[in-house]
Formats: sequence, structure tokens, C-alpha cells
Amino acid sequence: MTQLNITAKKASATAGSTATAPFLEVRDLTVKFPTDDGVVSAVNGMDFSLERGQTLGIVGESGSGKSVTSQALMGLLKGTSAQVTGRAMFQGRDLVTLPESAMRPLRGRNIGMIFQDPLSALHPFYTVGHQIAEAYLVHNKASKKQARAAAVDMLGRVGIPSPEQRYDEYPHHFSGGMRQRAMIAMALICEPELLIADEPTTALDVTVQAQILDLMSELQEETNSALILITHDLGVVAEVCDNVLVMYGGQCVESGPVDEIFYDTQHPYTLGLLNSMPTLNSASSRLNPIPGQPPSLLDLPKGCIFSARCQYAELAGDGVCASQRPELRVEDGHGKRCHLSGPQIITIRNSR
Repeated sequence: MTQLNITAKKASATAGSTATAPFLEVRDLTVKFPTDDGVVSAVNGMDFSLERGQTLGIVGESGSGKSVTSQALMGLLKGTSAQVTGRAMFQGRDLVTLPESAMRPLRGRNIGMIFQDPLSALHPFYTVGHQIAEAYLVHNKASKKQARAAAVDMLGRVGIPSPEQRYDEYPHHFSGGMRQRAMIAMALICEPELLIADEPTTALDVTVQAQILDLMSELQEETNSALILITHDLGVVAEVCDNVLVMYGGQCVESGPVDEIFYDTQHPYTLGLLNSMPTLNSASSRLNPIPGQPPSLLDLPKGCIFSARCQYAELAGDGVCASQRPELRVEDGHGKRCHLSGPQIITIRNSR
């Protein structure tokens, strides 16, 4: 199995954890989209919680429901055809049922989001600096001069050169990576208590990736904020996350502390993700991808949603993987949705 360097989070990261209700608690979150071809089950019964100062990594293939989950938490599906049910309790308020008039003040100030596509998120008719300063003015009692200074400072902190000059330029003057950094600056400028980052470093080179991750960690430590990091990069997850949630077919198939997910993996899909990663000591060998394709969200299988791609489904016996949907079982904070027993998983993991 891929061996990754997992660094321990600083003790201060969990200083805000208490025995009270979690800072963010999501229960049975479900998102369905009615279409002409049927109902798309994008998210199916998601459960997770997050404390202040902690980072939760959400991983999985494209189409697994990661971004839809974040959009539901931000209230961005309100007013659409999407059917969102369940609960998402944030500071005593349910983000699922909260009306748009109450949700709007939370966005940016209390909950920030870094979107995956900066080109569509930035308005082409306004300068980049104006858009960042506007986000600051909406949630702070400040003058335009103060907002400009805050925006210029944040542009510099996310690694944009000559921020004073770049403030007055338009999105089309920025490269893809610079637009992504501008989006990160916009999300961070109000220092939100909860930050949802959807592939925040996808368009950036590794040097800038490290800079941005360090910046988010620095602000997280300063404000004791919570972070949900949606990414395909398991190396990033290993470095910055406290807990990991693995999604497949709109469901959580495994969740737990980051070191347990990487070194005590309990689900064949997670094993497949880890074993499909390239490593320095196997640079000349071929990658080992997961066979097959993810299931259609219009017609999910009756049994385990991963059974058609799982190389070990027959080990469970009696065709149970194809006929029965496994429940998410949690033991000592480590959850898995699989019919295979613990000893069977250990045997599979050790044979890889």
C-alpha cells in the first residue's frame, strides 16, 4: 500500500473541541435531482460532524457527490429543482431548512467557499480587486479605502505578484492559476468560521499549492475555524486533514481519522484509491486503477454500490454484495459500509 507522510495536527487545532454539540453536524443529508430520465440520487444519507479547529477531507472519484454536498451546505441549491432533505446543524441553525434571507448573511462571513471553477465564479465585467473588496464590504463596517487595502493584502498573501496593480485588472487578465488564487483570497478575506474548499489547489503548481495550504492552515490556527477540504489529492489529505470521509456513488463508504484511513483501511474502494496512486519508489511501474466505471446515479444497484467493481465481492458469500445494501457501521470512530469482515479486509490489505 502507498505509504504517505502523515503529519500530526498542532494541539491548538482542536483546542475548541468540547463535549457540547459539534460545530457542524450533518445527519442523513440527501440530495435528489428530478430529470426527464428519472431521479438522480446525487447524495444519499450523508452523516458527519466537524469541530472547530479541525479539517475534514472528502475524497472520491468525480461524480461521487462531493461538490453537491458542499453546495447543499452552502444553500446554493435553494430555489432549484433539487430536493434536499436531512439536517445540517451549524451554530444551532439548520442549513437545510434555513430560508435564503437568513442564509445570505452567513455566506462569506460565517461560511466561506472556494469554488472549483474560478472562471465561472468571477464576474467578467468587474475587476478582480473590486469583487474581493465587495465581499469584504458586505460583511464589515469599513470604508472603500479600507476594503481595497484588505483586498490588496489578501491578494499578496495568496501569492499574486504586484497585488496593488493586479487589483485593478479583470479576470481575463489572470491565468487559470491566478484566478484560482483570487477565488481563495475572496473566500478568506472575511476569515469565515467554516471554510469549504472544493479542489482549491487543482490549477496550481506544487510550490503555490504548498503556499496556499500553509495560508489556510495559518488562518485556521489564528481563528480556530473549521475546514472541509474536497480533493482528489490524497497526499494533500494526508498532510492537512484530521479526519477523512470517502464518498462513492453519493454515499459515505468509509470515514475516520486520517491515519486509520491510510494505514488501517477498511473498505475495498479506499484500498483501490490508495493503490492507484503513483509513488516515487514505483515511478517506472504501471498504475493500478480501479476497474470498471462508477454506477449511474439514475439507477443505483440494489446491493452494495461498489459491488460491480469490487474484486473481493465473492468473499462475502451468498451473493450478499449484489443483493443487500450494507449499512455504515462505526466502531471507535472508524466507519465502513461493507459486507466483508474485519479479518477479510486485513487479509486483502496485507496482500496488496
